[in-house]
Amino acid sequence: MGHMPAVGVGVHYDVGFRSEPEQRTGFAHLFEHLMFQGSESVARLEHFQRVQAAGGTANGSTHQDYTDYYQVVPAAALEQVLFLEADRMRAPRLTEESLRTQVEVVKEEIRLNVLNRPYGGFPWTVLPGVLYDTYPNAHNGYGDFRDLERATLDECAAFFDTYYSPANAVLTIAGDFDPVEALALVRRHFEDIPARPRPAAVPLAEPPLTGARTGEHPDRHAPAPALAAGYRMPDPATELDAYLAQMLLSTVLTGAPTARLKRRLLHDTRLVTDVSTGCGLFGALTARAPDTFLVVATHDAATAPERILDVLDEELADLAAHGPRGDELTCAAMRATAGLHRKHDGLEARTRSLGALEVLYGRAELVDQLPDRLAAVTADQLASAAVALSPDARAVLRLVPTSRPADQELEPVL
Repeated sequence: MGHMPAVGVGVHYDVGFRSEPEQRTGFAHLFEHLMFQGSESVARLEHFQRVQAAGGTANGSTHQDYTDYYQVVPAAALEQVLFLEADRMRAPRLTEESLRTQVEVVKEEIRLNVLNRPYGGFPWTVLPGVLYDTYPNAHNGYGDFRDLERATLDECAAFFDTYYSPANAVLTIAGDFDPVEALALVRRHFEDIPARPRPAAVPLAEPPLTGARTGEHPDRHAPAPALAAGYRMPDPATELDAYLAQMLLSTVLTGAPTARLKRRLLHDTRLVTDVSTGCGLFGALTARAPDTFLVVATHDAATAPERILDVLDEELADLAAHGPRGDELTCAAMRATAGLHRKHDGLEARTRSLGALEVLYGRAELVDQLPDRLAAVTADQLASAAVALSPDARAVLRLVPTSRPADQELEPVL
């Protein structure tokens, strides 16, 4: 849009796939699709058409604990977008035809992204089933085809009534706008939406792991084996500094070509063809506790996964005992904070992060505070973060190339 004044508008609903009913895996994502199928005053696909005609973009996404709908448009189109979001918050157009169509669309999306793609959905669709015990935390949020096909229109209406109320949503506006004028527009379009009670929070807490867990995931398209190790992270709502220390630990391990695990596994020992670490199944600070610290590596068939895990454990033990070396912490903090600044310079990312941090933790202001908070992480905090990633408190999922049929590839073998 060049220098044209622009605004980002997002609506985050406090519902994700950890809230979907049992035997309805994938329902939250399916419902996200239905929210684009028209509403009280807007025809099917008209939402996209109006935003694109204004020169903007729009989309939605489903996470563990929230679903967001967002658009970036020229500032002059702010009221248009507020009208569109308010109209579908008031009354989405739910029809049997749209439901059946979107079930097939979602199934095709799963075929494309998971069943017919090497390493598709690995590890986010399968590792939680090894690392966690309860249905909300452990099930595959993309969904099982049988569950998706059983979804009914009555269930969609009940899901909307329960979770898509104004009390369960956060509206975010960012960019070039006048706050007083914007508030008047928000009131004009949202104020008459009938209030409904906020639903009870889904219980997510689980006892700490008392031993290592392992699983195996067959993949008929993968050319080489892979492994994913998952650890439970500190609660970002109550232990934010400990969570941020694990974010920096990830940068120390794999945040640069010369980072510890990259150097040891890729260059010194050549045990892997790729290795990465990260916080959260979909990125840091995008879920409530329990959240997951991930280590993912691909390797050749001759390499035993235990050798890769041994190197990982050696580096974590060294960090736990001696802390970061030299300027390791400073460099990691600079990389991490620079990454946050780059991310939030973009209007779409800033709008979505503001809404996500507010709906998850009631702390939208963290968008501007996180760089300083990350830079303040100490060597002792980083060492404690390494201590927490114990080999006795993790789940390891091995991806095994196989010729098995695709319909046997969604469930891990424990």
